[in-house]
Amino acid sequence: MKPNKKAAAPLAATVSDIPEVKPGQSVALLQELHILTRDGKLNQDSRRKLKQVYHLYQFIEPLLKEVQATGKSISLVDHGAGKSYLGFIIYDLFFKALSDGSHIYGIETREELVQRSQELAAKFDFPGMSFLPLSVAESTQSDLLPQQIDIVTALHACNTATDDAIDFALKKRAKYMVLVPCCQAEVASVLRKNKGKTLAKSALTEIWRHPIHTREFGSQITNVLRCLQLEAHGYQVNVTELVGWEHSMKNELIIATYKNLPRRRPSERLQEVLETLGLEEMGQRFYSSHLEKAEHAAADAVEE
Repeated sequence: MKPNKKAAAPLAATVSDIPEVKPGQSVALLQELHILTRDGKLNQDSRRKLKQVYHLYQFIEPLLKEVQATGKSISLVDHGAGKSYLGFIIYDLFFKALSDGSHIYGIETREELVQRSQELAAKFDFPGMSFLPLSVAESTQSDLLPQQIDIVTALHACNTATDDAIDFALKKRAKYMVLVPCCQAEVASVLRKNKGKTLAKSALTEIWRHPIHTREFGSQITNVLRCLQLEAHGYQVNVTELVGWEHSMKNELIIATYKNLPRRRPSERLQEVLETLGLEEMGQRFYSSHLEKAEHAAADAVEE
């Protein structure tokens, strides 16, 4: 009787084996990110995850090319990076071919995820990737980041992190922002708190009188305020549905491009919406460039 032959080890997957993997993309990286299994397979959840990242990359790649066309290196900050699926795939598809000092910074509060991402970047020799264990708000003041950033992304950043990412981008004079907003409960809580006062002031309060409507309207108006804030700082804003994230109720994509557009009208509209809805106390969060200038002028007058 012949001895049993030892089973052959599975061959490493190649790009041609997996239609979802793009030409030039690292299969080994996708395996380390647990998007592909060790034998190069995709399960249903991983296929959906990869589709999501690719769909978002379709919006980001043209922005990268526009910065590249200026002849300068590219800086991108990914807020609430988590396991950095997006950052690693952007680097693998675009940045790894560059040799001009272009850099991706991942901002994430969970130190174990930061450490894991650092190890992965070293393993695949991605020198243009850094990961910082900071909150979004802390990163605005950190000297570990450049004074100016080209592109800021924030995808489902939790709590007030989406608004902090906008604040970061404004202070860093970002050319582009790509935002998938999340956690819009703060505005809803203020609407709920001031509901009694506003009921007598305007019939529009009926829109958010019931608790479920307060939550839904709070989410909607939060993104409206974010868009007005960006416009009030000279950005052109496009809002669309992020097709391909069907499993998530947070399916709104905001893309902002700095065009130095007129600021007065959106700034006035922003203040009017805050006042109409009884959200004046949120003026510091949804601030406009006009409001900043007025505050600075008032402070200078006091000092004089």
